[in-house]
Amino acid sequence: MKVRYFDNAATTRVKEEVLEEMLPYFNERYGNPSSLYSIGRISKKAIEEARKKVASLINASPNEIYFTGCGSESDNTIIKGIAYSRRKQGKHIITSKIEHPAVLHTCQNLEKQGFEVTYLKVNKEGFIDIEDLRNAIRNDTILISIMFANNEIGTIQPIEMVAKIAKMHNIVFHTDAVQACGNIPIDVKRMGIDALSLSGHKLYAPKGIGALYVRNGIEFEKFMDGGHQEKNKRAGTENVAGIVGLGKACELANQNLRGHMTHLKELRDYFISQVEEKIEGAILNGSKENRLPGNANFSFPSVDGEALLLNLDSKGICASSGSACTSGSSNPSHVLSSIGLSDKLAHSSLRVTFGEDNTKEDVDYLVTSLLEIVQKLQGN
Repeated sequence: MKVRYFDNAATTRVKEEVLEEMLPYFNERYGNPSSLYSIGRISKKAIEEARKKVASLINASPNEIYFTGCGSESDNTIIKGIAYSRRKQGKHIITSKIEHPAVLHTCQNLEKQGFEVTYLKVNKEGFIDIEDLRNAIRNDTILISIMFANNEIGTIQPIEMVAKIAKMHNIVFHTDAVQACGNIPIDVKRMGIDALSLSGHKLYAPKGIGALYVRNGIEFEKFMDGGHQEKNKRAGTENVAGIVGLGKACELANQNLRGHMTHLKELRDYFISQVEEKIEGAILNGSKENRLPGNANFSFPSVDGEALLLNLDSKGICASSGSACTSGSSNPSHVLSSIGLSDKLAHSSLRVTFGEDNTKEDVDYLVTSLLEIVQKLQGN
């Protein structure tokens, strides 16, 4: 049976060009980048070349990029790093109720340490209210962390406006852009972003590698103690092959971003239109217009989400009911609950996220299968 993959928000395959660029750093160019001899210098040079490619994707300077193990580590590093470095100025942080667990759980951990966190509500499409943000700011607010685009419903937040407000109040603004990087244009300079998290395995690089952008001039405490790697901000021998892969993936994303967006948007819009036309009662979650080009999230009343996924799997279809990072939880999605869905509707959701390998034929197969399964599960 052919496998049709529609869960690119959970992870993407490693592109052939990315893997090819990585391979020599496993068995030929295996030197430790901290070593002074030639094969060590080769590894060090490869890291710096990758740093340039990652920076170029978001219009940052290479010396503003720090390599990490994943997007979650990037979130932890900057949120805790800013909190600890600015605790004498204040202990108040603002975020939203629909952030990734890497942000929410980090903030909850800081609350146990005496910090105060305001969790902004969102409307039924998943957008924060800018006036709520303004009203939440206090004299002791030191950090605002609002995700660029939501991993479950794809809603893209008004990032430039948030950044502008943060700058007016001399507050550091961080955005978790794990889902956005490589899928929509990001210009940290033009948008006024102070710090940004990204992850390799969401943009056709391997798992186990991420990056953190921090604008020059912003101080943050390091997250890991040990050696002096990454300008003394991230201890541990670098994952050279992973870094090289991330650099190559960012380079490829930069080269074909417009074409990639167009392809995903065409598949997404076609899928949404077909589902709304053929499956009675289907509810689209999130904004119809201002959402990631490859994201579609539906709720199907009276359908059990887990049963839906298992039935799709039996037909070779890979999709999800929400974030892969919370798939082990029996609780309804905090994102879907935050936009006003009942527990029952939240448990009946399906997230479909398209990638560059998907075709219109794949979507037709998905819609046909989905119609059959939904009708069966609804008892029609």
